[in-house]
Amino acid sequence: MKNNTSPRAAVFLILFGLVTLLIIYSSNSRNEVFHYTSGREKPHLPSSLKKWGVRTGYRPVSGNKTLDRHCGQCVIITSSSHLLGHKLGAGIDRSECTIRMNDAPTTGYEADVGNKTTFRVVAHSSVYRVLKRPQEFVNKTPETTFIFWGPPVKMQKSLIKIIQRASVAFPNMTAFVVSPGRMKQFDDLFRKETGKDRVTSRSWLSTGWFTMVIAVELCDKVHVYGMVSPNYCTRKPQPHKMPYHYYEPKGPDECATYIHNERSHKGNHHRFITEKRVFAKWASLYNITFSHPDWD
Repeated sequence: MKNNTSPRAAVFLILFGLVTLLIIYSSNSRNEVFHYTSGREKPHLPSSLKKWGVRTGYRPVSGNKTLDRHCGQCVIITSSSHLLGHKLGAGIDRSECTIRMNDAPTTGYEADVGNKTTFRVVAHSSVYRVLKRPQEFVNKTPETTFIFWGPPVKMQKSLIKIIQRASVAFPNMTAFVVSPGRMKQFDDLFRKETGKDRVTSRSWLSTGWFTMVIAVELCDKVHVYGMVSPNYCTRKPQPHKMPYHYYEPKGPDECATYIHNERSHKGNHHRFITEKRVFAKWASLYNITFSHPDWD
């Protein structure tokens, strides 16, 4: 009897295996604290992010490709619900390069956030959500370059293998992983810009932090859609409540999330407001602008 197994069925089996491994990974890593910065020595970083060099900081998941793409003008589309209702999609899609984060979808939201995706920056904690929906994130925009970031101990031992298997299942998928050396540079940069050590201050760098630095490296000009300013959530009167993600209308309030993470010392949290203060300083240095809402 002939084997009637179709390519689609084979891909399904591969994805099922990936999802299973990712579930195991997620359940085992929720409470881990990753120390991927060594010591408290003064960071030795180039004076400008433009001099970091993308060729050495990002490793291909397969093959010998280099991340050598350069864009004159980029837009970062955040996951904020501030983007809803403004019909920005057509303008976003006309941009030279577009950058999205984690598992922020475009299907059903094209009018407001567009569909074009040149780069997608994905945290280790979001790999499962991205790879389990290949029709949304991999096949829908095959021109997308994925940049995965995460603690080296995880990216080297488990997640990197899962991402490699996904790239075999989808040969058109172009993916890079942030190198261990570049991960340390991201930590050192946080310490240089804020005066705080990420580990001792119990902080997690956000995907927004990685995305902003990567955008500055790859682009001459960056426009950010949907990111609020550092003082937005402490204004009087207080802003109206808005979902943290545009695709999760019943999710947590944006400002409540920012303020809780910024003030908490009981666990490892993103310091969103601290990061935005750094972005405000970088705006004039690296030709970064912000809209929806505009920054003062």
